[in-house]
Amino acid sequence: MPSRLRSGVGLLAAAAVAASLAGCGSDDSSTDAAGSDSTSGGSSTEGASDSGVSQVAITMANQGGADTCTLDHDSAQAGPVTFTVTNQSATGLTEVELLQDQKILGEKESLAPGLPSVEFTVTLGGGDYQIYCPGGDPELVPFTVTGAAATEPVGDTQQALQDGATDYATYVDDQVASMVRGAQGLQAAAESGDLPAAQNAYANARIYYERIESDVDGFVLDGFPPTDNHGNLDYLIDMRASNLDPDVGWHGFHAVERDLFGRQAITGSTKQLAAELTDNVTKLSTLAKTLTYKPEDLANGAAGLLEEVQANKISGEEEEFSHIDLVDFAGNVEGAQQSFAYLKPGLGQIDGTLTDTIEQRFDDVTAMLDTYRDPNELGGYQRYTPELKKSEANQLSQTVQALQDSLSRLAEKVATA
Repeated sequence: MPSRLRSGVGLLAAAAVAASLAGCGSDDSSTDAAGSDSTSGGSSTEGASDSGVSQVAITMANQGGADTCTLDHDSAQAGPVTFTVTNQSATGLTEVELLQDQKILGEKESLAPGLPSVEFTVTLGGGDYQIYCPGGDPELVPFTVTGAAATEPVGDTQQALQDGATDYATYVDDQVASMVRGAQGLQAAAESGDLPAAQNAYANARIYYERIESDVDGFVLDGFPPTDNHGNLDYLIDMRASNLDPDVGWHGFHAVERDLFGRQAITGSTKQLAAELTDNVTKLSTLAKTLTYKPEDLANGAAGLLEEVQANKISGEEEEFSHIDLVDFAGNVEGAQQSFAYLKPGLGQIDGTLTDTIEQRFDDVTAMLDTYRDPNELGGYQRYTPELKKSEANQLSQTVQALQDSLSRLAEKVATA
């Protein structure tokens, strides 16, 4: 089995947990919702409960020259937990992971200072956890969950939500299978030495990972600790130039992108990278079949995909050389929309007004994306050039943010339905 769990904890949510907790001890000055002071070092304070959901706030900041993550509570009751994560000024912190028994339960990336706070709701069982905050002081922080999670309620609404989550697994499997075929096509085009064909194959393969990256970005291969990128499939498949591990080097889609679009060349190294990519996505396709989902996993994943749009697609960071960021943008949106669609029958019974609002905002984002379609361009969308970014980024961000704000409310609703 891979070093990753899906114990009912939304991957992104758990990541958020990590982020929060990554912190590094409690903040002496923070006060919980009940009015009691949180303590740092040794003493544990539990997140206050709001409507049956424990609340934990996490702040990332630079304090005295060190980047730290501070949480207002270092324990919580088993069951739904909402983590609200804010990066105020920790420029060296961009990622957190929630670990248990050296297994990655979840991770959160692109936690840049100044971005809006994000919320994740996860259902946790009792036990000891660790928060891994790369670059933090310290990097590993303990977090405790007390008691046992309540037996899942049974009813028409809950059954509808769980049925949707179960069916969603088939969608993920289909997307991963398509990604394998896309990587194989990219490898074949690279082996042929046909640069235009390889560029086209690259664009065609990208969207599948973007649709499901919030579900499959936490796998670590057997024999590697979760902190070692040599075995981190997300790193090996999708790492960008902006966050490379010098001990591991550059691998995956974007290393191939650099050669095909930046260097405009196919070399022996390009062919080797493409073959390695096919091997890694094939491994991912096998591991992804081990995943099971709870409704909050879908809700957290949908919100996380929209955060990916804001952090990496609208900024133009994702596709530095090919500029097909709008293809990836569309993939993230489509994946989020599928998560919502599988939850919709149950969500409509919980909050019909919110369900209608989210549906309308998906329509708004889709209509906006349609204005950038171009069948003559790679992936079917205009290139996201610096000129296009300058003129359109603000409108893109505002439209996505409206949808993201609505989606952020789903996880807590489905976890407590």
